[in-house]
Amino acid sequence: MSNWARLSLLATLAAAPAAAGPLGRPALPAEIAAWNIDIRPDGAGLPEGRGSVTDGEALYAEACAACHGDFGEGLGRYPALAGGQGTLKADRPTKTVGSFWPHLSTLFDYTRRAMPAYQGQSLTADQVYALTAYILNLNDLVPADFTLRRQNFTTIRLPNVAGFRPDDRATVEDPLFHQPPCREACGTRPQITARASPGLTPDAR
Repeated sequence: MSNWARLSLLATLAAAPAAAGPLGRPALPAEIAAWNIDIRPDGAGLPEGRGSVTDGEALYAEACAACHGDFGEGLGRYPALAGGQGTLKADRPTKTVGSFWPHLSTLFDYTRRAMPAYQGQSLTADQVYALTAYILNLNDLVPADFTLRRQNFTTIRLPNVAGFRPDDRATVEDPLFHQPPCREACGTRPQITARASPGLTPDAR
């Protein structure tokens, strides 16, 4: 940097007004409301609206099938949304809304917040209800003439809701790691009781 450039920079900095205070400001109520759109399993946060399986089918074909397949089977590296029942104990389970997800609110919330890809929050509440209803129908969880709305949302129970449990690591696992470590006669030879997937878990030696 030349001497002239250094002098010009110093003059600019000297003439800059002092900071008026800390950066930023409290978020406005409207700004908070724009982000506070999560949906809980008990239905809290659901917007008013309704959507039928029939309406959802047309919208799915237009906005979702290119990635998730015509029947929710998934295409390429995009995930499947339907099927997979009875596969959770397989070496390669198929985790879908109908086989793995515990709560319908997860499907509604994610679709509303992030779908279609690169167009998050572009769907109306009625469209999200319709897509959710259609995906339920793809998984044989509601009939073809079903209409999903806020009032009947919590009556829908996904098949794997009992497959999840609260996170109890703080009371069950953490105390095990705060005990004095065993250094001799610590038990029997370790046994492999499950494998991550075929070929990944090495055989015991």
